[in-house]
Amino acid sequence: MSDGLQPVAAAKPIYRGMDRAALDAAYNNSAAVADSADWLAPARERSAAVRAEANARLDIAYAKRPRTRLDYFPSGAARAPLFVFIHGGYWQRNEKETFAFVADGPRAHGIDVALPGYTLAPDVRLTDIVAEIRAALSGLAERAGIPISGIFDLEPIALNYLNEKLRLDANETASLSPLRVLPGRMAPLRLFVGGDELPELKRQSADYSEAARARGLPVTLTVLPAHHHFSILDEICRPDGAITRALVDMAATRA
Repeated sequence: MSDGLQPVAAAKPIYRGMDRAALDAAYNNSAAVADSADWLAPARERSAAVRAEANARLDIAYAKRPRTRLDYFPSGAARAPLFVFIHGGYWQRNEKETFAFVADGPRAHGIDVALPGYTLAPDVRLTDIVAEIRAALSGLAERAGIPISGIFDLEPIALNYLNEKLRLDANETASLSPLRVLPGRMAPLRLFVGGDELPELKRQSADYSEAARARGLPVTLTVLPAHHHFSILDEICRPDGAITRALVDMAATRA
């Protein structure tokens, strides 16, 4: 005898066997790290102290929009190499002021640090953000890279909750995804991702690294055990951090 209940249809997979809810969760770092707010509060305090230093050069305009400003933190070393830190937030939240604390590690080794800000979605498209960062880098020394927990393929981003503000179209997904526009040659890249990060973020770094190496490009990937999306930045703000050491090595070999 029927109880009158109708079966609920399973949600349709839209990406790698995941439905929309699962894909949203696969890229939600704040939800994945229950105490994420507790990591950001001390970061802001440490950053405020760095920004208050007498030699800090703050809010240097590199374009016309209000957020197109960069902060520069010199190490005091002569002919110092430069590390440019571009903050995360899926291109729609956060600000350069929160991340000034990452300057402590590199500066302890005579490396200057610059943090560019940029306009956030939905006020502009990702294409505009990329153009802003290129403008910021045009006056700075860009000789190598260290992506930390990076996004290298925008397809899943275009299919999940993050696209509500980004509004990615097919052309942007194709032209702005580093995995899809691998060059014939590039400066060395040292990728880092936390061992306790969301599986999709670890997969993205692994896929990019494998694709780059298959083309003979100088890309290496390091998975840092016991680090999640927020704690991994400890490895760049500390003078003895794993990412800081990689930066020092790269600066030495490119000098």
